[in-house]
Amino acid sequence: MIDDLDLGFDEPERGEKGRHRRGFRKRDGKSGGRGKTIFALLMALVLLGGIGGGAFYGFDRIQNFLVTPDYDGAGTGEALVEVKQGALIADIGDALVAADVVKSTKAFIEAAEENALSKNIQPGLYKVRKQMSAENALTMLLDRKNKVTNQVTIPEGRTAKNTYKLLSEKTKIPVKEFEAAAKDPEALGVPDWWFVRKDGKKVTKSIEGFLYPDTYEIAPNATAESILKDMVGTFLTVTGEMKFAETVEGGLGGVSPYEALIVASLSQAEAGNKDDLGKVARVAYNRVYKGNFPCGCLEMDVTVNYYYELIGKKTLSSKEMGPAEMDNPKNPYNRKLRGMLPTPINNPGKEALAGAANPPKGGWLFFVAIDKEGHSAFAETYEEQKRNEAKAREAGII
Repeated sequence: MIDDLDLGFDEPERGEKGRHRRGFRKRDGKSGGRGKTIFALLMALVLLGGIGGGAFYGFDRIQNFLVTPDYDGAGTGEALVEVKQGALIADIGDALVAADVVKSTKAFIEAAEENALSKNIQPGLYKVRKQMSAENALTMLLDRKNKVTNQVTIPEGRTAKNTYKLLSEKTKIPVKEFEAAAKDPEALGVPDWWFVRKDGKKVTKSIEGFLYPDTYEIAPNATAESILKDMVGTFLTVTGEMKFAETVEGGLGGVSPYEALIVASLSQAEAGNKDDLGKVARVAYNRVYKGNFPCGCLEMDVTVNYYYELIGKKTLSSKEMGPAEMDNPKNPYNRKLRGMLPTPINNPGKEALAGAANPPKGGWLFFVAIDKEGHSAFAETYEEQKRNEAKAREAGII
């Protein structure tokens, strides 16, 4: 019986969950692709011929089993196919089949087996043609000219409100849709454990801090919700890889990852130079948690300006702020607010996150910029701070 024959099929190597990996196993250094399939078909035809003409009634079914379904030629029309981050060859093949670009996932897998460059397919959206051969489809995915690019770069330290404006300008999606989508951070993928505080203050669930600054490719059919989910996903990936939460809980004691995220946003806003991100974070921790800063508050102007931005009011320089602006009891981000802020005040980058998770040791309570490159001098006492301010005035910084 034909069922008992070994027709020479070589099972493609699979990664986790049975999906094909972008690298492939070959027996004795030779491809196990279409040559074996055709040989097996010929062998089946010989056997069927020996059995007799009546056996050919099942030829179509045998052919479909032995021959990989594939379109011929370069295809026609146009189709858009998204290659998602981390997609395996089989995943890409599935997406191509769904868009009627190739006839079968197997055909695309076999084409990829025979082309060592297949591992170079980049995530993104591609313009291809419908009903084309798997080989031609692979060629189009490897040609970056076919990649549809609509990129937007979100700089470090931008507030959520400012981020919505940037995204709206690039995508033409109204700001209101981003604001509506952001009302439920957990629906956008922020795990509930992030919204935990150890300082006894009530948790205010906000998307602020979770919209990771990076360059994003926006798909033509993207929605405000899908874009923000992508940014949250990147935040979770980055903080997961750097073990942000574990580092905070293991090294800072008594400080939750959410509180450390707030501190990262503060240092992102206050530090004039990347070298000082960790030290500014240490100042914030010392002022709020150590108990040796008179008001137990942050006393940072950036918190006032964050509130002004939220309510649509013009931000002020330090010189423009008087007592009414610095100590407004109606402002939940009051400069004189005792303890840590309700939420982050922007979306910090990786270096600010690292500085807040593992700041250098020091008893600093004050700092002031002392050069045009933005470097700051740090002090443990107010007397030392005044000497640093004098240096800053001599340098024309303040």
